[in-house]
Amino acid sequence: MAATTTTQIPAEVNNFYDKTLLMRAVPALVHTRFAQVRDIPRKAGSSVIKFRRYGNLSAATTALTEGTTPSGSQLSVTDITATVAQYGDFVTITDVLDYQSEDPILMETAEILGDQAGDTLDQLTREVLAAGTSVFYAGSGHTLRSQVAAGELITDTLIKKAVRLLKNNKAKRITRMINAETGYGTSPVSASYIGLVHPNTTYDLKGVTGFTPVEKYSSQATVMEYEIGKVDEVRFIESTNAKVFTGEGASSIDVYATIIFGAEAYGITRISGEALKNIVKPLGSAGSADPLDQRATSGWKATFVAKILNNNFITRIEHAVSA
Repeated sequence: MAATTTTQIPAEVNNFYDKTLLMRAVPALVHTRFAQVRDIPRKAGSSVIKFRRYGNLSAATTALTEGTTPSGSQLSVTDITATVAQYGDFVTITDVLDYQSEDPILMETAEILGDQAGDTLDQLTREVLAAGTSVFYAGSGHTLRSQVAAGELITDTLIKKAVRLLKNNKAKRITRMINAETGYGTSPVSASYIGLVHPNTTYDLKGVTGFTPVEKYSSQATVMEYEIGKVDEVRFIESTNAKVFTGEGASSIDVYATIIFGAEAYGITRISGEALKNIVKPLGSAGSADPLDQRATSGWKATFVAKILNNNFITRIEHAVSA
């Protein structure tokens, strides 16, 4: 099919549907909400992003000798690279559907594509987070996912162990998140570690010792979208996209991953100006490839990559859920 350009679409029309898509997509990005964002400028000559982390210096506990210069210390760095890729999809709309339907087809299509875009980027991020190297298994003495059995649920002890690990690894609590309304900039949140849970896990979490639901918070002003409550120093965000290892537990049960992390555990990168866009090709825009003006398309395209920046700042609890 012959390629067309966006110059064939009036700018105000394209922008209108683009805004609709973004409004649908951005709130769904639960897994990306707490990422460190480092975008690559357009025309930068590369789609590879480099995150750099400087190591801490050991405490200088040896007293100085009068008149003697100490040996000094050297800085150490860890470079983490990730390559941005493109993702996208489109829907073809026929002229017959357009003139027969009572619905505003392009508007409906932009909304559906927005949901798909948000779901796609959220799942891409989830898979990266769920592949972290730190994990706690529910049950006694388990060291493998395949050992997690039915009835071995998430507990307050497992949550507190996760918090203890993050604290010992010097993971800071999260105080800001990506603005859920725009997808850019950040909004303040009460300092805490963040846990991402599936609704099936929420059912069990509500019975965990020390669970406080959001409606009992002393202030409702900082309750986050999809937040369901907290245990210890972890505030839990619910998503049906939370990771489930289907059939990977004992006797082929599903194993659920509750991911808990602190600040700067992971990052996301887009190409500036190419983060997410809606592309509409109206009837007849394909020229001779559509000689009877029978087909229009609406689609989305995004540049994206997610990457764990510090495995010490993220862990997960793998567990069963109640039947």
